Amino acid sequence: MADKVVQSPVRVRFAPSPTGSLHIGGARTAYFNWLFARKHQGVFVLRIDDTDKQRSTEDSYRQILESFRWLNIDWDEGPEIGGPYGPYRQSERQHIYRAQLERLIAEDKVYPCFCTQEELAAQREDAQKRGETPRYSGRCRHLSNDERRARIERGERPAYRIQSPTAGTTVVHDIIRGDVEFQNTELDDFIVWKADDTPTYHFASCVDDALMAITHVIRAEEHLSNTPRHVALFTALGFPVPLFAHVPMILAPDRSKLSKRHGATSVEEYRQQGILPEALVNYLLLLGFSPGDDKELLTRDEAVSVFDLERVARHAAVYDIKKLEWLNAHYLRHMSLDVLLDSIWPLLEARGWVHEAMTREQLTWVRTLAGAMQERSKSFEELVASLNCYFDRVRDFDIKGVRKHFSRQDVSTHLRTAADVLGDVHPFIVPRIEEVYRKLIHELGLKTGELIHPSRLALTGVTIGPGLFDVMALLGREVCQARLRETAGKIEAGAFALETTK
Repeated sequence: MADKVVQSPVRVRFAPSPTGSLHIGGARTAYFNWLFARKHQGVFVLRIDDTDKQRSTEDSYRQILESFRWLNIDWDEGPEIGGPYGPYRQSERQHIYRAQLERLIAEDKVYPCFCTQEELAAQREDAQKRGETPRYSGRCRHLSNDERRARIERGERPAYRIQSPTAGTTVVHDIIRGDVEFQNTELDDFIVWKADDTPTYHFASCVDDALMAITHVIRAEEHLSNTPRHVALFTALGFPVPLFAHVPMILAPDRSKLSKRHGATSVEEYRQQGILPEALVNYLLLLGFSPGDDKELLTRDEAVSVFDLERVARHAAVYDIKKLEWLNAHYLRHMSLDVLLDSIWPLLEARGWVHEAMTREQLTWVRTLAGAMQERSKSFEELVASLNCYFDRVRDFDIKGVRKHFSRQDVSTHLRTAADVLGDVHPFIVPRIEEVYRKLIHELGLKTGELIHPSRLALTGVTIGPGLFDVMALLGREVCQARLRETAGKIEAGAFALETTK
């Protein structure tokens, strides 16, 4: 990366609001900050923006921290760790913001505003009627100090506005987008301190960035329009302006705003759906960044090595659930079987399929089941669902499979015959099962699929999965015989007639 965008030591931050779960967009921004810090042996600060007392909750705060731990995005300073610039929850820093406000008041860089909400609304309405962008008129900027003092002494509680520049331009030096120029005439004297005696988001954020010595502010592009205000605040406060990098938005496949109608949007939801943390952070890297050489699978160390803010895309990233599922399947396939079993155990336990008092033989069987499905599953949830036929009787059958395989002449007779010959298989292992089954297929004069496919459907309810003989060995002789005969009886009784005639 060019020297012009790296200050030493690098200090970056991520400041989520504990008003809900950690969104995938926020997780991507946090990960880019983390990668940048690790790339330059810098510091990643986690700061909690909990100034919104009505919407912030302790549950959300805890869930955000847990999401970071699950993703293995560790922070160097912040909650539960501390650091030289704490506290790291904004709700605990009010005295710091008040001191900075008092300094700006003394330096005549901010002024009290006594305009009511109704007056401000009327100003906005007048501007809109004139076809102008609504902005504060500056009415209270020109009040005398005596008048301001008198109104405060009468009990009026003002907000405080910064005296913004009224001419010229503000140039934001953005590492991703280059220099972005804003006309100062478009700025107004925005509020930095509210009438309820609390700081605005802009004021608290800039004060914290300055006092925590943040060198790079890496955040979502939706904040770009706020950046001229932040530059004005840093300037008024007398602090260095950090370097900015605004990462692209994440859009849905139809290029609309990503929402719950497109699927999971929070880290917690992905976790509940069985997405692996390794897969999700790998996917986050690909949302707006290309590692190069058409490489998409990267370890954490590789991601740190290749990450470069100047190579982050300017255009929006498009959410692709298929890519995430592909990544998840890759990482799931490469898990050790013991780690996999430990990961899915709570899901198996919740279904009543396993328990702590299982024998070694039973545990070995469950372990073998998990291994058989590992190569074919995209998530824990999918893997566990595929095990249903091994623990419960088959109640639902794939409709397309029923139409194709249960409507053939003599299929019920063939299933009964297959059940009978399984009684002669000793020991009941894959090679012996296959030998006997293929001999039967030859004797019946059938094509291989004319017995294999109906048998699989009868035993599992689906038409795909591990090899049939592996399935049979895992189910055991008695279960296989019972299911083949039960399905044959249903076919003969016309239980599948409606499905086969559709």
